[in-house]
Amino acid sequence: MNVNKKKSLIFKQFCKSWGDGSMKIITGNANPELSEKIAKNLKTKLCGCDVKTFPEGEVMVKILENVRGRDVFIVQPICPPKVNDYLMELLVMIDAVRRSSADRITAVIPYYGYARQDRKDQPRVPITAKLVANIITAAGADRVLTMDLHADQIQGFFDIPVDHLYAAPVFIDYFRKKNLGDGEIVIVSPDEGGIKTAHAWAKRLNAALAAIDKRRITGTETQVYNIMGAVKGKTAIIVDDIVSTAGSLCDAAKMVKEQGVKEVYAAVSHPVLAGPALDRLNNSVISKLLVTDTIPLGDKLADCPKLEVLSVSGLLAEAIKRIHENESVSSLFI
Repeated sequence: MNVNKKKSLIFKQFCKSWGDGSMKIITGNANPELSEKIAKNLKTKLCGCDVKTFPEGEVMVKILENVRGRDVFIVQPICPPKVNDYLMELLVMIDAVRRSSADRITAVIPYYGYARQDRKDQPRVPITAKLVANIITAAGADRVLTMDLHADQIQGFFDIPVDHLYAAPVFIDYFRKKNLGDGEIVIVSPDEGGIKTAHAWAKRLNAALAAIDKRRITGTETQVYNIMGAVKGKTAIIVDDIVSTAGSLCDAAKMVKEQGVKEVYAAVSHPVLAGPALDRLNNSVISKLLVTDTIPLGDKLADCPKLEVLSVSGLLAEAIKRIHENESVSSLFI
């Protein structure tokens, strides 16, 4: 055997023992339906992974396939109804994959829980969004892929690369197909923090822009004061990143309706829908609330006929493909 053939054989044996660098998609229990859709878009299957809970409540994870040398993507939103359990599952899965000698680990977190605790707005409170970022990094993640963070600065809480996607292209495509008409739409930001996002929507849909003057009273209560911008005679689309108890969303919808809009839509990326949210939505002036599948809704869909779910699996799959192939992800950003 000549030297070149011997080197080639040694290299092939090394690749076989180490892994071929191919992609593996792993899911926890938070949103397996979304993970299945992502895998289907990538024309692959989910990697076998057993994630269960011991009787005392501890999380146990076992990876059922070889991930040595592989590019591993762990899909796990930190979302209701078991926010803390799903966070712990994510951490344990990262550790299991790291100890299985994966080449790179990307935590795909479609909904980043604890994101609203991103600053000290009162004395003696934590910045939990930063704490969670530290824990995910310490567990062994090499990078993070997430969507519609509550505050853009959370990207800076991580000491590893973060790819931050937006669900807006999925929503915008929906409204373009409805053909509501140029100049007949007004994009409404429910607070001053969302004006930048609303402006991007308005530009893409050739729509007018309006904003609500909203003040937060407590963690669950807000007060709507005024609306800035002309809305009369138009179709309003209220855009936001999270709908929790739906109080401020329904108040904003009521206010723009009283100002003379023809119809009110809402497009919100993450449907937390806690507490009285469904009752409020059913009794609101909102014609349709569009959400994504970053958080599984289960029976909530049947309880609220105004809800319609758009999937972001294609967007996440494309981002995963580009990360795996070391291509630019920036063109997917709004």
